[in-house]
Amino acid sequence: MNVAVAKTGNGRAVSDLFASAEGRLPGSPSVIAVRREAFETYERLGLPHRRIEEWKYTDLRALVGEVLPLAASPDAAALKRAADAIKAHAIAGARKLVLVDGVFVADLSDVKALASEAGLRTLREALEKDAGLLEAAATDAVIALNAALATDGVVLSIADGAQLSAPIQIIHIATASSASAFSRSQIAVGNGARATIIESFVAAGAKAYQVNDAVIVSVGDNADVAHIRLLDDAPDAVNVTSQFVTVGANTKLNFFNMTTGAAVSRLQGFITLAGEGSDLSINGVNLLQKTEHGDTTLVVDHAVPNCVSREVFRAVIDDRAHSVFQGRIIVRPDAQKTDGKMMTRALLLSDEAEADNKPELEIFADDVSCGHGATAGALDDSLLFYLKARGLPEKQAQALLIQAFVGEAIEQIADDGLREHVIGIAERWLERRQ
Repeated sequence: MNVAVAKTGNGRAVSDLFASAEGRLPGSPSVIAVRREAFETYERLGLPHRRIEEWKYTDLRALVGEVLPLAASPDAAALKRAADAIKAHAIAGARKLVLVDGVFVADLSDVKALASEAGLRTLREALEKDAGLLEAAATDAVIALNAALATDGVVLSIADGAQLSAPIQIIHIATASSASAFSRSQIAVGNGARATIIESFVAAGAKAYQVNDAVIVSVGDNADVAHIRLLDDAPDAVNVTSQFVTVGANTKLNFFNMTTGAAVSRLQGFITLAGEGSDLSINGVNLLQKTEHGDTTLVVDHAVPNCVSREVFRAVIDDRAHSVFQGRIIVRPDAQKTDGKMMTRALLLSDEAEADNKPELEIFADDVSCGHGATAGALDDSLLFYLKARGLPEKQAQALLIQAFVGEAIEQIADDGLREHVIGIAERWLERRQ
């Protein structure tokens, strides 16, 4: 039998990707063994493609082609660019935790200020003792690749009953061009705790880079958590983020995502409601232009009775951009009294814009209230005429209607300051469009 070695688009063997990075990866010998096994999974599967149902709209083999080499550790010049980026993207009053090209940088982070309210370790430190943080759903190729090459991340522990006085902002900054960064973080929120977690993805002079991030979140009983993710990567970047979330009983979790950058982006979330009486709210906005491709794929698993989930997504698509929403609600046999609703709407601003919406329900219980819907359309001509008739230029009239369109999702952010910050991001996107 003739055996062919898999090659990347530039003729480099796939195995070279791991071999060249292995010496820089943290972890004990047992951790390295887990990494090798994960990379073997990736080698066997390769980048996801359209023949895989979950990836049918986001063919990474066609859109990305190959995985770039691991970014070097940030030097002094990179840290200087990162510090400048923080000034532009840090949220006032938030405690910052900064990752530069996938490496945690304590000097740019508010480690001391956070110490009194939450436990903090780096992934690098955690992997010196065990490989548990790398063992999450490695049957997916990009998740397996993340497990193999994750360089660093933050491991946050919020104690039972803690009431954080300020949000925690995890800022991912890219400074290395034509390179990839792999990060993996864990956030554990205790029983009765209250916290706001923000994740920001930004560029500091980097171009044509790739980000592969994973986040493992566990929320205890009777907690109240807001999780906000803001993606504003470089226009030619690739960002794939995988989230694994477990929610306890009588807990409120509010998740919001906004995508305004990256040539190719995918957020895939796997959320399990594991405790009765919990309330899950997921909201998202994709603002896409030129040839950007933004994919949001979510699986909400109602594993127990008496839980509520709501999903509201809005996509505004201009030029030849492509927005994807795939949402699946699973109701397990014992999850009676489940109340799950999902709605996605796409606003097409050009004849070449594309939206693929795929909501799904898998219901194995008989006493439930579930529903889903999806729409796609253009701006209302009569409303545009009304605004222009009162003296507004067409672009300004369009901007007002777009703001109203995405407002339903943004308004679900409870914190006034954070909501205004997100509205500001949307307004700047609209200004760039003009």
